[in-house]
Amino acid sequence: MALWRGSAYAGFLALAVGCVFLLEPQLPGSALRSLWSSLQLGPAPAPLGSGSPEGRLAAAWDALIVRPARRWRRVAVGVNACVDVVLSGVKLLQALGLNPGHGKDHSVLHSRNDLEETFIHFMGKGAAAERFFSDKETFHDIARIASEFPGAQHYVGGNAALIGQKLAANSDLKVLLCGPVGPKLHELLDDNVFVPPESLQEVDEFHLILEYQAGEEWGQLKAPHANRFIFSHDLSNGAMNMLEVFVSSLEEFQPDLVVLSGLHMMEGQSKELQRKRLLEVVTSISDIPTGIPVHLELASMTNRELMSSIVHQVFPAVTSLGLNEQELLFLSQSASGPHSSLSSWNGVPDVGMVSDILFWILKEHGRSKSRASDLTRIHFHTLAYHILATVDGHWANQLAAVAAGARMAGTQACATETINASRVSLRAPREFMTSHSEAGSRIVVNPNKPVVEWHREGISFHFTPVLVCKDPIRTVGLGDAISAEGLFYSEVHPHY
Repeated sequence: MALWRGSAYAGFLALAVGCVFLLEPQLPGSALRSLWSSLQLGPAPAPLGSGSPEGRLAAAWDALIVRPARRWRRVAVGVNACVDVVLSGVKLLQALGLNPGHGKDHSVLHSRNDLEETFIHFMGKGAAAERFFSDKETFHDIARIASEFPGAQHYVGGNAALIGQKLAANSDLKVLLCGPVGPKLHELLDDNVFVPPESLQEVDEFHLILEYQAGEEWGQLKAPHANRFIFSHDLSNGAMNMLEVFVSSLEEFQPDLVVLSGLHMMEGQSKELQRKRLLEVVTSISDIPTGIPVHLELASMTNRELMSSIVHQVFPAVTSLGLNEQELLFLSQSASGPHSSLSSWNGVPDVGMVSDILFWILKEHGRSKSRASDLTRIHFHTLAYHILATVDGHWANQLAAVAAGARMAGTQACATETINASRVSLRAPREFMTSHSEAGSRIVVNPNKPVVEWHREGISFHFTPVLVCKDPIRTVGLGDAISAEGLFYSEVHPHY
């Protein structure tokens, strides 16, 4: 009986402590733990909502991310594809017999000497850059040496190929890839990626990515930051040669989603050729059967005239866009959009400003009763957060789609299967305004409810923070993987 009374006493006391936990959550944890341990009932239970913000956010995502009711079965992707050869820049230039001299920027590389001077120029600043190498024979000699260099790594490259590769990881999805695919790229591609015979070529398009580490030295030179210098002799992707092959393949493949990228590669072409090719791009997209959504993935650009032409001519022909903060601001600057006087983002891009530009794109260039445009969706990504903006009535499952894209950013950068809370950090603003051009709402981010939704004149915005990898293993192609994952979880309404 005494034993029973003792157990009951302990039970009632435990219940009382539990009540204290619930009713007085502000009570110092040390006081609660002391009270609990005096009962000698083992360690105190964790307070509700405990654990790191990163761990709670990752768990909340997992509960939110569900496959859509209507899923894609066949996705066609084109048209830029290449092999990325990644190696040490200093070691390659040494292997080419080059010595460190004075840095000088060349807008186009014509020789090994131009390569050495331009690499030194950017390594000295710790800045990223990409250049075209004009001499075919010299480039192929350098590419062969780089490709065979001990420690050189070969990866699938080009936005289209990277998106196709990421989508192909889903075994229930059939993926068609059109782009210049040589033997090495074909070998690197997932077995689930189908390449039409017309896309195969005898020689790969190599993009050489010369990496250097922070503090790395070469002669008198010392890199202030880790970064990369990219160069190629890529005529096929530059002229979007595979565009017509891509569109002609669609009739047989019968996709229910088309993904297009590679427009930025046209920057190396003359103005006249750009103008002509852009008209052909719009004609080709309009040949895709009505009812098949077309997603356009943007990439880094420097030519404002070309970007403005893409906004006015191509945007109304596509259904969906994928882009990052640099591309978004450059787009607004090129087409006189909101906040276009801003020269660059200062740190983490302001959510209200980003939201204003996304709203403007969909209001000015997206679908409406008075405008013949197909554009209804934009997936924006930056290091610290993502936003999915959609015109109401056209898309579903946005909550899962934006969360899945953000989760992918953390797992791919850290090269882990799932989010490891100790290897990531929450860097998104804890609170923000949803707009700066009109009276926006003030939002406070809660890791337990990581997707925030707001609406503005028939457009829905879904925001989620990113769990940023502290020590990223690989960041190349991260934007493409984010867009692919967001698309995979998106659902388009059948009346589209």
